[in-house]
Amino acid sequence: MIPSDARTIADYVASFEPEVQELLIQLWETVSTAAPEAKETIKYAMPTLVLRGNLVHFAAFKSHIGFYPGSGAIAHFSEKLKAYSTSKGAIRFPLDEPLPLALVTEIVRYRVEQSR
Repeated sequence: MIPSDARTIADYVASFEPEVQELLIQLWETVSTAAPEAKETIKYAMPTLVLRGNLVHFAAFKSHIGFYPGSGAIAHFSEKLKAYSTSKGAIRFPLDEPLPLALVTEIVRYRVEQSR
């Protein structure tokens, strides 16, 4: 489901149906606001914010939005992430639930501090 030909985050978002676009835009705005110095790009066919290295990635899938802040962030926020499916490097936010934008902001700010 990841569009491999997207050259910008806007291209990536535009390739999905409106309901998913809305969630992607919410996530995109949240991570961009939490890390205003970060550069936006596409890496691994996913929207990526870069600040002295990869900061976070995100991507839409059939039933969830994948958010990739790195294993250290997932371990650090493990208690707050109990409501979500996670793996070593990924958090899965179901498409049929509101995104936890305050938690995403905390995670991105943590990653910004780590990058410094």
